[in-house]
Amino acid sequence: MPTRVLIVEDEPEFLRRFADAVIADPDLHLVAAVASGTAGRALLDAETVDVLLVDLGLPDMDGTDLIRHAVARHPGCDCLVVTMFADDAHVMASLEAGATGYLLKDARNDRIAAAVHEVQAGGSPISPSIARRVLARMRGAPAPSVPAAAAPVPGTPAATPTESPLSQRETEILQYIAKGFSFDTVGEVLGISPHTVVTHVKKIYRKLAVHSRGEAVYEASQMGLL
Repeated sequence: MPTRVLIVEDEPEFLRRFADAVIADPDLHLVAAVASGTAGRALLDAETVDVLLVDLGLPDMDGTDLIRHAVARHPGCDCLVVTMFADDAHVMASLEAGATGYLLKDARNDRIAAAVHEVQAGGSPISPSIARRVLARMRGAPAPSVPAAAAPVPGTPAATPTESPLSQRETEILQYIAKGFSFDTVGEVLGISPHTVVTHVKKIYRKLAVHSRGEAVYEASQMGLL
């Protein structure tokens, strides 16, 4: 089945360009291309969407609000931001809302289509200039904390580790990718190769019985692992 893409972009030139990029790819299906958050929200409520391609500066709402709605309505939906905003505040707000990719509008048409495929494959496409800044922020911040197991009560049998099927490293990686970081970026932050990150991600998917980043984040959240 083709990947179903919804585009929400208020600038006609970019709306047309993004739509053309999706239409030109035989493995993608354009659900709709609309110019307002209200129209995008209505389509998310009425249609099945695999990827939401969204601008942040919409005329009637903040794009991050639409991202939150998409993630809540379709837990497996990947949200790809394509915007002019390159500042830290917009980048971090988008990732925290649930975006799985962040591109600037200078990206070529073929990059747009490739990014849609990448998020569906579990990747996190981010424009190079944005990725460098995110990486710099990550290097200056402590690694995500992993909840410690409760200490056993003396005289009682040790609890079996059934709360989480994931190892500490897998949980750490899941916390990073839940924030939208690419496998390359996660590898740089943790000092491991992207190939090793992919290996861990495959194990995460298998243990959680899921097939995509969005499903893994949703399932882990439901289980209290994030």
